[in-house]
Parts: sequence; C-alpha cells; structure tokens
Amino acid sequence: MTPTPTARENAAAFGLAALMLAAGAAHFLVPDRYAAIVPESLGSPRAWVYGSGVAEIAGAALVALPRTRRFGGWYVAALLVAVFPANVKMALDGGVPGESGVLGSATVAWLRLPLQIPLVLWALYVARAARNREAVLARR
Repeated sequence: MTPTPTARENAAAFGLAALMLAAGAAHFLVPDRYAAIVPESLGSPRAWVYGSGVAEIAGAALVALPRTRRFGGWYVAALLVAVFPANVKMALDGGVPGESGVLGSATVAWLRLPLQIPLVLWALYVARAARNREAVLARR
C-alpha cells in the first residue's frame, strides 16, 4: 500500500461523506419529515432531528478527512445502526411522512430497511481501508 489513500478509497470515502452531508443537511431543510419518524418514547422530536443532523454532518467531515477517516467510518456505521429504529417506525407507520406518491408509500419505506446493510458495510469498508493504510504506515 502507498502512504496516501488510493483513488478507490478516496472515492468510497468522499461518496459516503457526500451522502452523509446531504442527509444531515436535509434534517435542517425539512425537519418536519424527520420529526414524524422519531419514536415517541425519545421525547422532543425536533431536538432529535437537529441532533441527528449534526451527527450526520460530523460523520461526513470525519470520513472526508484522511486523518480521521478510520474513526469516521466506524462512527458512521454506528450512527446508521442507531437511527435504524426511526426507519422501522417509518415503515410501520405506513410510509414517508410528507412524501406523496410511490416515494411516500409503505412499500418504499419497507424496501429502505435492507438498504441500511450496504450503507453500514460501506462505512466499515472506509474504516477498514483507513486502518489497513495506518498499519502499513506504522510498519515503515
């Protein structure tokens, strides 16, 4: 391995960072859609929406920077697992709040659930690639 990330590793990291940045920003642009899927047992939906938006933007920054990429990959994987209950609630409630047509349907909400798996695997790939690079550099 070379001391700098490969093009593939950078593409994976920057793609994940872009996805997390867009998701985080959406929490501030359309907070009501997210507030509707916060489980009631957690309390104030708006606080959770903004907090998770900040957490997603932080994950984007951590993954984008090679120095924090390893931690960032693990962080994003854990974050995706942590928000999974909200996605389950959305499916159980019958779809995406505020979205009409097919995109707001219960079917799409249920189909989104297994998509968390490749997203978590993507984040873990980014973390492991950074870990492997760090190990090679440490041996030099």
